[in-house]
Amino acid sequence: MTTYPGFCEKTVDVDDRVFLVQILNFDNGNFISISEGSKKLGSMMVSLSTGPTPVTTTVIPAKTESFFLKLTAEKISTITKGITIVSIFVQKELNSNTAKTLISEITEMVRNV
Repeated sequence: MTTYPGFCEKTVDVDDRVFLVQILNFDNGNFISISEGSKKLGSMMVSLSTGPTPVTTTVIPAKTESFFLKLTAEKISTITKGITIVSIFVQKELNSNTAKTLISEITEMVRNV
């Protein structure tokens, strides 16, 4: 894991797939990029959590990973009580084990940034 003040990057190897997770931390939120293969922006969702339930909207629609995007954005925005923007670029659909592992790794990274 590579960490600088306000930035964290980690390669996550799960189910014979390799993902690059990058987190850019701001005073009022986070930008999280998840990419498989080459570094690319992909589907994007934004979540804002300042009250009891987060407000989430799609910026770039997802073909397959909309539930993962929403879950990740809402979980992190709830933890940080701010804005979370999540982008994901994957080569094929995530299975449940891969998704759980990625969310767990991202949560740990956010808590340590």
